Amino acid sequence: MNTPLSFVAPRPLDHQLGACQHYTPPTGVPLGEIEIRASEAGLTWVGFVTDASDNARPSALTRHCAQQLDAYFAGELTHFDLPLAPAGTDFQRQVWQALTRIGFGETRSYAEQAQAIGRPSATRAVGAANGRNPLAIVVPCHRVIGANGRLTGYAGGLERKRWLLAHEGHAIAN
Repeated sequence: MNTPLSFVAPRPLDHQLGACQHYTPPTGVPLGEIEIRASEAGLTWVGFVTDASDNARPSALTRHCAQQLDAYFAGELTHFDLPLAPAGTDFQRQVWQALTRIGFGETRSYAEQAQAIGRPSATRAVGAANGRNPLAIVVPCHRVIGANGRLTGYAGGLERKRWLLAHEGHAIAN
């Protein structure tokens, strides 16, 4: 079983401050450019970029995240080991922490995620928190699917979600 990633309390932080690095996945990974941001406390953002910007200020942590992403895409890493400091409500952070307990190649429904945090009636709120996950791939919200086994929303787009699940060996019939 995977050990959940550790979340540290984030400091108030302007989204543009701190370290920032643009990461391009290896050839054959059709996800597009990914932006990695970090504060001194940990990663604050890993997300898909639509418009490239010139705000690159890599740090040891953003470079380490890029190395782990390389290993993940090469099939050599199934669990990230990085300090995380996402900004969010206590509920969102609880949902995101629970996401880290979904193993590589496994999926859960939103209802199962709500159960996992002890809030079985909070399925929609869990879905909303998943949609606000600021740490794509590293905190694997792509592993949460509909109760009927079908793909549901993903902030990065359903084709990226489908690709990530297939990469992890979980085919979705959608």
